[in-house]
Amino acid sequence: MEHRNKTFKTETPEGTQALGEKLGKTLKQGDVIALIGDLGTGKTCLTQGIARGVGIAPNEIVSSPSYILINEYSGTVPIYHIDLYRLENSEEIAELGLSEYVEGDGICIIEWAERMADALPDTCIRIHITLAEENSTHGDSDGYESILQSPADENIRHIEIQHPISR
Repeated sequence: MEHRNKTFKTETPEGTQALGEKLGKTLKQGDVIALIGDLGTGKTCLTQGIARGVGIAPNEIVSSPSYILINEYSGTVPIYHIDLYRLENSEEIAELGLSEYVEGDGICIIEWAERMADALPDTCIRIHITLAEENSTHGDSDGYESILQSPADENIRHIEIQHPISR
């Protein structure tokens, strides 16, 4: 399946949420969002914006489901927010029965989605989030020195959204 990539840069948590909100407004029932990025890169922050864009109640709090694994929210369509961070292997993931959510009637947002890469549908939207400093080169001493003199802003995120063209 052919994919289209779009790259964004956000400079604040609010900017990351605003990008998520724009994305959320384009989603429809049955969409699966695969969030990929290291700890602290803003996956939950982006999810908060997506949930707002899908239309959850303004007073509803979207938080990371790291310990309970799945949060459900009511928007214009149901939102299933899944976090696979604490799961060790594909057997544990299979035991969760995520196919109900992935193939369900809502929008499924999966943090640490790379842990179930083989089980993701071809039509999922993959979002890679990295910190700005992760994209910096440390290969030469001059580059490294300049980074030490003016460190990258810890709020800057590089967000690449890859979605199938024939969605």
